[in-house]
Amino acid sequence: MTSLNIPGEQVDWRTKGIWQPGAPVSFEDFTAARHLLFDGPFTWPLMVARRSALRHNIAALASFCAAHDLVFAPHGKTSMAPTLFQEQLDAGAWGITAATANQVLAYRKFGVPRILLANELLDPTALRWLGGEIDRGMEFLLYADSAEGVAAISAAAGERPFRVLVELGHRGGRTGCRTIEELISVARAVAAAPGTELAGVAGYEGGLPDVPAASAYLGGLRDATAELSKTGLLPRDVIVTAGGSAYFDQVAERLSGAWLPGHELTVILRSGAYITHDDGIYTQKTPYTRIPGSLDAALEIWAQVTSVPEPGLAIVGMGKREAPYDAGLPVPLRLRRRDGTVHPASGLRVTDTNDHHAYVKVDGPPPRPGDLLCFGISHPCTAFDKWQVIPVVDDDETVTDLIRTYF
Repeated sequence: MTSLNIPGEQVDWRTKGIWQPGAPVSFEDFTAARHLLFDGPFTWPLMVARRSALRHNIAALASFCAAHDLVFAPHGKTSMAPTLFQEQLDAGAWGITAATANQVLAYRKFGVPRILLANELLDPTALRWLGGEIDRGMEFLLYADSAEGVAAISAAAGERPFRVLVELGHRGGRTGCRTIEELISVARAVAAAPGTELAGVAGYEGGLPDVPAASAYLGGLRDATAELSKTGLLPRDVIVTAGGSAYFDQVAERLSGAWLPGHELTVILRSGAYITHDDGIYTQKTPYTRIPGSLDAALEIWAQVTSVPEPGLAIVGMGKREAPYDAGLPVPLRLRRRDGTVHPASGLRVTDTNDHHAYVKVDGPPPRPGDLLCFGISHPCTAFDKWQVIPVVDDDETVTDLIRTYF
């Protein structure tokens, strides 16, 4: 497989968390130096990714999909990192899922072979470009949930048709038809419009509150696909796609198998946040709390204690610009004293963050100014976009690679 890495990337004064005031250094030369995390050209705060956890997570979902006859198109919006896309594809992923037209453009520059746009798109500028890319051989799928959406796609088509998935949503959710009747109506519009071809049905259960709700919705997605089949609109080779990182076990339970007579069924799973997992929201929501197996949190933010201004309070140099806060505050994991000794971060809890400061409540041995705290994060999708370059560390704290993100 052709490498998706972007050549010519450099570490320089713009690289947050890496101290490079002199001449730029290529990624290759930087990683070849095998710097140690606590004795190299790094400054704090710094987000790193654990190589062992990344490998474990990529292998875990590849094995899950193989065991349940699912095709995998992991959502790339989580990381927007071609090096990680490459590892997912090397592990057997069919393609990479995108959320926006700009992400599709980036994927094409990376060289991603197949792209699933898990969203509606009505922008004529982007659609015309996509039509040209399809004519040049890009394998591409996108959603529609309205006659207007179908018309916009049709108007931009080139010589080869757009392959369209009609989307079924749920009440109170985001996009997608709310009834089977609406879904069939949009499917008829796709079948009738020039330059569009019905490929199957799409859905997303990740925003639902619990397993019963997700299971019921996915059962409804299956029923809707079966009803659509009765109209004769579906092709022989049908795609059904669903799946975030919270309920992929339910996707397997409700959608895998030969349940659509007269059709060759391909079920595409789109989980994305699994690749790094976390120490917050996905620790609580992962299907591996219900099924055998596990994921490991791969992202850590190391930040320095800058002040201990009063009893019970430590201020750390890490805030909203460095750590996600939309789905839970960072979680203290380990305390590294100035002498290099490492201890569990017992009795420490983040209570608030500013732009570049975290308020840490102390109910145990207090950290001192100059100590380092290692934090786990909650919600990887809003962690990656804060860091353009993320060092990858082995378990002995050697930096062995750099992840470049493209948000």
